[in-house]
Amino acid sequence: MLVCFFFFFLFFSILLPRAIILHCRVAAMCGILAVLGCVDNSQAKRSRIVQLSRRLMHRGPDWSGLHCHEDCYLAHQRLAIVDPTSGDQPLFNEDKTICVTVNGEIYNHKQLREKLGSHQFRTGSDCEVIAHLYEEHGEDFIDMLDGMFSFVLLDTRDKSFIAARDAIGIAPLYLGWGLDGSIWFASEMKALSDDCERFISFPPGHIYSSKEGGLRRWYNPPWFPEQIPSAPYDPMILRETFEKAVVKRLMTDVPFGVLLSGGLDSSLVAAVANRYLAESKIAQQWGSQLHTFCIGLKGSPDLKAAKEVADYLGTRHYELNFTIQEGIDALEEVIYHIESYDVTTVRASTPMFLMSRKIKSLGVKMVLSGEGSDEIFGGYLYFHKAPNKEEFHEETCRKIKALHLYDCLRANKATSAWGIEARVPFLDKEFINTAMSMDPEWKMIRPDLGRIEKWVLRNAFDDDKNPYLPKHILYRQKEQFSDGVGYSWIDGLKEHANKQVSDGMLMHANYIYPENTPTTKEAYHYRTIFEKFFPKNAARSTVPGGPSVACSTAKAVEWDAAWSKNLDPSGRAALGVHDAAYEDAVDT
Repeated sequence: MLVCFFFFFLFFSILLPRAIILHCRVAAMCGILAVLGCVDNSQAKRSRIVQLSRRLMHRGPDWSGLHCHEDCYLAHQRLAIVDPTSGDQPLFNEDKTICVTVNGEIYNHKQLREKLGSHQFRTGSDCEVIAHLYEEHGEDFIDMLDGMFSFVLLDTRDKSFIAARDAIGIAPLYLGWGLDGSIWFASEMKALSDDCERFISFPPGHIYSSKEGGLRRWYNPPWFPEQIPSAPYDPMILRETFEKAVVKRLMTDVPFGVLLSGGLDSSLVAAVANRYLAESKIAQQWGSQLHTFCIGLKGSPDLKAAKEVADYLGTRHYELNFTIQEGIDALEEVIYHIESYDVTTVRASTPMFLMSRKIKSLGVKMVLSGEGSDEIFGGYLYFHKAPNKEEFHEETCRKIKALHLYDCLRANKATSAWGIEARVPFLDKEFINTAMSMDPEWKMIRPDLGRIEKWVLRNAFDDDKNPYLPKHILYRQKEQFSDGVGYSWIDGLKEHANKQVSDGMLMHANYIYPENTPTTKEAYHYRTIFEKFFPKNAARSTVPGGPSVACSTAKAVEWDAAWSKNLDPSGRAALGVHDAAYEDAVDT
């Protein structure tokens, strides 16, 4: 009787919940390195590849893999989100003539497996479909993938290879060239910066083919040419598409949570995830209660707002604090990991880096995050000044195309530094296509009609019968992450930089850094740290530059003549204009 009771308890309390969760075996944000066409295939070269791959071990601390075929090497550092004992990479087809190393998630892998019924799969990994799809369709399969990914595939039958990156560039990838004619690919440039003569950030939505000898774009959605769409706004379709995007990202077998700042985007992610967990009665390893995380200086706007959202949703909430000095002390490590000296990126990455470390200590390996919404819907404060719907839409297109250099880079690398994977529902391919197909007139900020920034998204989730969020949260004003964690955070960074950089140093900055010259002491300080880790011209060229106000592109600075005199990447530069408009909209 006791034995029967034990197995009864085991099945219903442990095995059954895990079986519900394990509807797939998912890969994760790992680290990949591929070197193809080396002149040297000695043991010393292999040891060097292993050494360089270890520079990515923070991305995949659970296991390492290396496959060598003549003068080609494919290395992998694994972060095991599901089923840690199997699914190690590189992955192969049936006869092992095709080898692939992947960083990312393929959400529709089960549907793809069904279409590949004649193929024999060796693992339950979602990424194994890539090898079989190539075998079946050649190079023209990538648009069939729904997910975030970067991968390198080697066909040993003719030693041809391809590399590809997801549509938006959520998963990082770099492309480099060695003096010996070798081609290099890596998740982070720290793995190739010493050994490559030149390297670039691999462009999102592109494939590199050895047969064609270069890059071509595989992602060609209707909005990409920046033509003005005309589809009507349908709030229910927008809502349903976003809910699907969140749900498909809940595939995991490890404790997970949501990064909750209390702003609209992260709050909607948390609300949808929380509702799905409750309605589907899926129990994660921590139980059925969703876990949420927020970081800030004591008394910061985000901490207050996030707690209110967490209390409303009933999540298990973790309020994480940091001090300005702790942030300053982490700057060098942050810049090394994010591989950028962009001011806004450093400001926002530092709290996220510190938060990820604390989340990691709780045993978490995956989090959902709200990146991408502001780019898609024109949520940044400066969009208030968009002169017409045409320029509004064109700016959103420019912002989405540059995400891999800013928010995607920050969200991925700041979390991966501690072996955590960040998933971003707003950058779901289907959701982007839905949101970018509507007439941009609906996205325009119209105080006369009571429409504030991102009104189309807020309105889609404004449900009086079954509310997702309280009204005042749903219509909370935009707060940039680097401001929301505490307004004194940016002031503290500027004060610190002023002590590190003299007036004379900044005056001669154009001689020291003629390319992408820093114009403030804060920018100069970050650049100095970056150059210490990545001194090559190729490295500094991977970081974007140009004038910006409140995270705008250089083109949007033209919307207001006064902005050219007050260029600041922080949202504060546009707050005066926006606050007035926002209050008018609320009063209306």
